[in-house]
Amino acid sequence: MSDAPTAPVITGDEPGSFPHSVLADRHPAIIRQVRDASPYGPAQHRALDDLLRSGADGVIEDLPAGTDPDDRARWHAWGLAQYVGKSWYEVPWLWAESYFYRVLLDAVGYFAPGPWQGVDPFRPVKYAELGAPETGEELAALDALQDKTAEERGRALLHGSLWGNRADLSFQLSAEGAEGAGSRDATPGLVADDSDTLWSLLPPDSAGTLCLVADNAGRELVPDLLLTAHLLDEHRIARAVLYVKPWPYYVSDATTADVVDALTRLRSASGAAAAYGDLLWSAMADGRLSVRTHPFLASPLPYTELPDDLRAEFADARLTLFKGDLNYRRLVGDRYWPPTTSFRDVTACFPGPVATLRTLKSDVITGLSAATEAELNAAEGRSWRTSGTHALIQVNPRD
Repeated sequence: MSDAPTAPVITGDEPGSFPHSVLADRHPAIIRQVRDASPYGPAQHRALDDLLRSGADGVIEDLPAGTDPDDRARWHAWGLAQYVGKSWYEVPWLWAESYFYRVLLDAVGYFAPGPWQGVDPFRPVKYAELGAPETGEELAALDALQDKTAEERGRALLHGSLWGNRADLSFQLSAEGAEGAGSRDATPGLVADDSDTLWSLLPPDSAGTLCLVADNAGRELVPDLLLTAHLLDEHRIARAVLYVKPWPYYVSDATTADVVDALTRLRSASGAAAAYGDLLWSAMADGRLSVRTHPFLASPLPYTELPDDLRAEFADARLTLFKGDLNYRRLVGDRYWPPTTSFRDVTACFPGPVATLRTLKSDVITGLSAATEAELNAAEGRSWRTSGTHALIQVNPRD
């Protein structure tokens, strides 16, 4: 018998639950958004309408007959064979969400030969973020950090990466409260903070590699790149590998094209933002920064099932840093854990030191103290788990 902790797998079959609302409400809204964002033809419109009906009152269907055999084999190995014919609501929620995005890409012709092959259906939304006035304001805020110490800049950029498109607030909070950034009082909304442990794994003059598994594109990828630039510039890492999705996923998840867009946006800015952009561009050229992708990164499986090649890469890293809510769900397991379940216990199978920066947008949570859980429940019920107003920094140093 294994001593590893376990808990019920999350599904969407309970009306009124957050997973049920995602399947019943968010997915139809995404289909409509995709339909309206690009000038698709009748074939795509019919396929999107079919997917809309399938999610509402249909069942999971197999991939189309013309699907690449290797892709079909992967999805069958990932569970499709056992879920065909079942309701979207009765299978594991993580699996249902992942497969929804896979079949959405089929509906718009992303994988099929033709004029829409390889065209990201979510690009209009992601690209618009980079050109938004808020993005310019956030990048301009970097200039104020240059008078701070390297430690203060590092903490500010760490919190910028943590909060994503609330980066402007994060820079301010972290820069002003750097001395006490390890406490909830210093950074409101932070329910767990292992940042001191994280920094201890990335000491100055380190020769190690950081594996950063990205989450969202646009205004959330930019802070990840800024943090990476700082770590390279301060010689806390010798090399960074940025892991992105192999194809569009979960609306805003980053792909290689999104990395190029973000770097271009940085270099087109002024002041400190442009300097960071130039540093990253040079780092790409000399190999200190590289971009990596893998089909498993867009799979519906937890990271306990890492393929051998990714396992070896993460095992060799000084630190693997997972960004975002979806990566957190896959890292700890998409289960109804008691919030006080040990983060170190549920990540014990990971092959090397691992950290996560996550804004809470789903029910999964581990690693909280009993006092913190009680305080949050008393103040907010269960909404603190999904509202996006709370965040955490958790680390398993594997010491």
